[in-house]
Amino acid sequence: MFSGNLFVPSVEFTVDSMIENPVIDTILDHKSVRKYKKESPTEEEIETIVRAGQQAPFVSQLYSVLLSRDREKHPFKAPLMFTICIDIHKIQRIMDQRGWELITNDLSLLLFGMQDAAYMAQNMVTAGESIGVGSVFLGRAIYIAESIKDEYDLPEKVFPLVQLAMGYPDEDEPPRPRYPMDLVLFEGSYPELTDEMIETAMESMDEGYLEQDYYRKLGAKIGLSEGEDEYTYDDYSWTEHMSRKWGQWYESMETPMKQLRACGFDIVPEDQ
Repeated sequence: MFSGNLFVPSVEFTVDSMIENPVIDTILDHKSVRKYKKESPTEEEIETIVRAGQQAPFVSQLYSVLLSRDREKHPFKAPLMFTICIDIHKIQRIMDQRGWELITNDLSLLLFGMQDAAYMAQNMVTAGESIGVGSVFLGRAIYIAESIKDEYDLPEKVFPLVQLAMGYPDEDEPPRPRYPMDLVLFEGSYPELTDEMIETAMESMDEGYLEQDYYRKLGAKIGLSEGEDEYTYDDYSWTEHMSRKWGQWYESMETPMKQLRACGFDIVPEDQ
């Protein structure tokens, strides 16, 4: 039900209380895959995944997809590595043919391009999972954009946004926990988030990850830059992991700005 401006489930929100169909089942069963079989997806499967990605709702099709099959160089030795890029170069070439000059600022181009590239990537993941091909999103592309540009000989105005390692799963982990619905869906206006709401969400996320022993299996505990670490894998979970990540990493904008400039995007002029 809806109460004021906040969505409050009338019953505990579970998969059992939702409409079921094959598409929803595929989406709700999503999980990241980090172990892959030796066999590579077929050409037909690759084309199907990319074509399904193309059918995402785009603003201007400001995307391109790069493919690598060198599994020895890929994370988790995945058979395939897709790099989904924001691509302003193609629309600029089309505009050139029509006698138009691209005058839109780079920040706006990037924001719209992010939407196009992200929609494409998500469609590719869902399409892959529907035919038995698993994947894991890799967010590092924005921090190694210059090296990706050199590797693929990218023209100006093409920026790698995200990478997808893909292949046939050789593991069957459960889906990861998500926030309770009352911390996600708001109606009318954004509500005041009470301590109780935050604590309930934290408990839900942490208990779910601890039950799956997620970080111990990955060996993914982030160290502290200062002070003694009192957490072990017995109590180290999602909220502590996220707090350490966003409380210690990427304080400076220098690296991402350098990567953007290397790919031909000037958000802030270098002399400012």
